[in-house]
Amino acid sequence: MIQHQVVWLTGLSGAGKTTISVKVANRLESHGLKVLTLDGDVVRSKREIPLGFSPEDIRVNNMLIIEICQESLPDYDVILVPVISPFADSRANAKETLGNSMIEVYVRVSLEEASRRDPKGLYRDQESGKLQGLVGVEDEVPYQPPENPNLILDTESLDADSCASELADHILGRSQ
Repeated sequence: MIQHQVVWLTGLSGAGKTTISVKVANRLESHGLKVLTLDGDVVRSKREIPLGFSPEDIRVNNMLIIEICQESLPDYDVILVPVISPFADSRANAKETLGNSMIEVYVRVSLEEASRRDPKGLYRDQESGKLQGLVGVEDEVPYQPPENPNLILDTESLDADSCASELADHILGRSQ
């Protein structure tokens, strides 16, 4: 019997959260599981509430994602949530709300490596002054790494395929 799970992937922009989620979703679906991916950028763009990237707006967005998870959990075996989710209190709220169904995954990368990868150009825009308040770079929006995640995926030492395999195995192991 499948235990419904929310897999909350947290990490800096450029850590590989979305890339890993896509690979994990494909693998889980090949095992016959029904999977929903709630990418933070996609959720943000589909809500009627105009949210920026201030600490308060980030917390509101995370709360909206938690609500969507609660509503969707009965309909899916696994919900993947690749979001930066920089604040420990927001992730603690998700754990409290979602209970044992939540798996917290820290997709770890150094700020230097995330900046080098820069798939969305955010670090470049922040450095040039086009972007303010980039998580993990600006003091007003720090990234608070999880203290006790269920799983750590270090994307500097493992490639995306290896991380996805490790995460999929972890999820499938919990589903047995």
